[in-house]
Amino acid sequence: MAQTLTAPKVKVDRKWQLFIDGKFVDGASERTLVNPADGKPLTKVAEAGPKQVEAAIKAARTAFDKGPWPRMSALERANMLFKIADIIDKNAEELSELETLNGGKPLREAQYDIADTANCFRYYAGLITKPTGTTVDVPAPSVTSIVREPIGVCGQIVPWNYPLLMAAWKLAPALAAGNTCVLKPSEYTPLTAIRLAELLKEVDLPDGVVNIVLGDGPKVGQPIAESKLVDKIAFTGSVKTGKIIAQAALSNLKKVTLELGGKSPMIVFSDFDLDTAVDYALFAIYCNSGQVCSAGSRMIVEESIYDDFVAKMAERAKKIRVGPGLEEDTEMGPLVSEPQMKRVLEYIEIGKKEGAKLITGGERLKGDKYGNGFYISPTIFSNVKPSMRIVQEEIFGPVVVVQKFKSEEEAVELANDSDYGLAGAVFTKDITRAHKVVKQLKAGITWVNAYHNTYTECPWGGYKQSGWGRELGTFGLEAYTEIKQVNINLDPIPVGWFENQE
Repeated sequence: MAQTLTAPKVKVDRKWQLFIDGKFVDGASERTLVNPADGKPLTKVAEAGPKQVEAAIKAARTAFDKGPWPRMSALERANMLFKIADIIDKNAEELSELETLNGGKPLREAQYDIADTANCFRYYAGLITKPTGTTVDVPAPSVTSIVREPIGVCGQIVPWNYPLLMAAWKLAPALAAGNTCVLKPSEYTPLTAIRLAELLKEVDLPDGVVNIVLGDGPKVGQPIAESKLVDKIAFTGSVKTGKIIAQAALSNLKKVTLELGGKSPMIVFSDFDLDTAVDYALFAIYCNSGQVCSAGSRMIVEESIYDDFVAKMAERAKKIRVGPGLEEDTEMGPLVSEPQMKRVLEYIEIGKKEGAKLITGGERLKGDKYGNGFYISPTIFSNVKPSMRIVQEEIFGPVVVVQKFKSEEEAVELANDSDYGLAGAVFTKDITRAHKVVKQLKAGITWVNAYHNTYTECPWGGYKQSGWGRELGTFGLEAYTEIKQVNINLDPIPVGWFENQE
């Protein structure tokens, strides 16, 4: 029997404010957050209006133009990032529970996320002190070097599926490079971002370097993207919103990084162990209830094992323990919100109407255990066609489609038949085939005989409509820098270009 943590240690019944110029301030309005595990009110948070958004941007602008942060040495900034990592580790239990209460994911997943958050700050703290820049061999007496400098004020808009981790993916490299930031967490999951602000105060991060404003996209995100005082915008979320942000960024041609959606394929060849493939398939789609941009939402399975694969996957999917994130034996939690749950249920109905075969799941889970929480059973569709909406469109929930292929060429064609190109995987014992197929996948992140491995050291981003640019690794740091050419003349004598000047 599950042991339920009925009394969370973290306190949510408190004041949650905006963080602007080193101070916690009230917003223009309030929003009631809902616990996705039971559908009940969780707490109230402040939301910004135009004045608060403008104040946050101006605070970041002043901190960059006149403050100490961009003028600190790389070592000084690194030491601050190490302090941030340490204080996150110190408060990991509280932050993990906040993520679970606010977003619904199982506590064990939240714990991984918070550990990764600290590691992200630690990675960029170490990276920023390493040698950078280039010296170019040019004709004497000139000495030329190429250096990287901070861009300036960075607007950062993060999603609700990995609230604090996605914030770290943006804040850590931006701060390491010497930028200042205006962060907008999702209106659904802002709690850990505000708690992070409190921790930043504890380690004495200079005022105005990080500002956090809460609210929805049109009221808060849009003004940040449009502002001429903002030099870069970084966004993670849907393609639709990404296009709006890219358009808004034209106001001053600000730099843009977009990490958008995915409809990622997992190709399974018949030579691979079937049970192991099914195990990875479950992890690929049902981790975080399928609310992962790189989720393996399209299984592409060789014809000779197709029926057995679908049967085994359905059998195991039915056994997944779905429940509140604070129950210790929960393996899959609720979706983040009622609107998201309704969206996923609509897609399930679309799949049925399109003629796909519903193998298992496809319904909202109800009962005493679930209350009014936003739970959907693990769902599998088979007998699908490439033209179906459930095959082409990102559902962002615990719904997978299983496609069939006969040849290697057909598998690649099906995998690339998408507007997205974020991730993809190949499962086979034939390493030659694996290399050949992976090279043909139009995706930025690929795996062979694995799924969801994510490393701070490696670039994250995709092809096609999955976004612009890359986050993480050295690429993530470079995305927050401008490149400058510096030429120094060591022997400044007259040029003599115009000789007849008498």
